[in-house]
Amino acid sequence: MNAVQAARPDAIVHFAANALVGESMTNPGKYFHNNVANGLKLLQAAVTVGVKKFVFSSTCATYGPPDRVPMTEDLPQRPINPYGESKLMFERMLRWYHELHGLEFVAFRYFNAAGASGRFGEHHRIETHLIPNVLKVPLGQAPHCEIYGTDYPTPDGTCIRDYIHIVDLAQAHILALAPGKQGFYNLGNGDGYSVREVIRMCEKVAGKKIPALERARRPGDPPKLVASAEKAMRELGWKPKYPTLEDIVSTAWAWHKEHPLGYPD
Repeated sequence: MNAVQAARPDAIVHFAANALVGESMTNPGKYFHNNVANGLKLLQAAVTVGVKKFVFSSTCATYGPPDRVPMTEDLPQRPINPYGESKLMFERMLRWYHELHGLEFVAFRYFNAAGASGRFGEHHRIETHLIPNVLKVPLGQAPHCEIYGTDYPTPDGTCIRDYIHIVDLAQAHILALAPGKQGFYNLGNGDGYSVREVIRMCEKVAGKKIPALERARRPGDPPKLVASAEKAMRELGWKPKYPTLEDIVSTAWAWHKEHPLGYPD
């Protein structure tokens, strides 16, 4: 509350969360406490101080296994892990704060954020994202990558995901800050790629063979998640600048080669 009162912002863009699906399956309390209870404190502070606009980073994990793909915003939301459930709970709070307090909000349901800009790339304390983990192999930082689950009901047995470039994500958030923009939006490219396809693209971009070890499925992983972002394009005027997997992997590879150890401590 004190930080929000001191800043008195016109808008809040809320990115913060615990976001590891696997961890949420073993430590759900951490996810409900931080993503829901702490998020509620920020939401309440926003209303108390008179913030007019709230932009929230949600997730496609709120849907769970979808009834159809590409996924549109009107699909039922049936999350299968506490991470997705915690984000859905915050979405529901936003609905009520809009209805009862007049808080204008945009909630973006991200599909897999990836890629890099010239200055910024992926370097997490615990790296669970597929592309940076695969690229550790051609960087000489790992002997192989890992595939979690090869028996999914997909053409090659591995999970299929939609990938969206971080620059395109950033642009969507800027557009969402415009007055009058309100509601829930998917952010993805509308194209699904399997884990094996991503590995092959990383091999192509890096110019090196990338061995992969097959592991058991991780709990809480749906087989296929692919976005329809037509609503964001239509209502926000959003258009991805990096729509292909090759675009995304190429920018990631360029950044990791330039920053092989990530960001300085």
